[in-house]
Amino acid sequence: MMTRRLTRNALLTAVALIIFVVELAIPNPFPVPGVKLGLANIVTVYAMFKIGPADTLMILLSRILLGSMFSGQMMSFFYSLTGGIFCYLVMLVLVRILSTHQIWVCSVIGAICHNFGQILVAIVLTKTTALIVYLPVLVISGILTGLFTGFAAQFLCEKMEKLRMNTP
Repeated sequence: MMTRRLTRNALLTAVALIIFVVELAIPNPFPVPGVKLGLANIVTVYAMFKIGPADTLMILLSRILLGSMFSGQMMSFFYSLTGGIFCYLVMLVLVRILSTHQIWVCSVIGAICHNFGQILVAIVLTKTTALIVYLPVLVISGILTGLFTGFAAQFLCEKMEKLRMNTP
């Protein structure tokens, strides 16, 4: 069972990293710096609802570390790590009260919390509290991107469940 668990987590981490790297190669459709779809979070939300918090944390931390190394942007590591931990902690609570039909809600709230974490890091690193004015833009982008990734994760969960039911 341990080998199966390790293999599953490695595969999910690899999928998240592939999505992350592909997203980096796509020109950012948003004119606001730092705003992106965050498609790799589909894997994180899926993992939280389907395989549990401990494995999700390992997948998340591995993706953040390796993604920062692969992109060559180690400074983004601090933003991603703080945002990812904020998002993870909120999802940890939400997964206990939301059903699998409400995954999108968890994703939206998680995305907003991720943005709060990023702003916090930016304020601490730059020592500029004026960056708080950027928060409404990030909240709106968090809602929109969280909806997209949340519905994608919900769709993935539903399809994987059907696949599991149809497998002998």
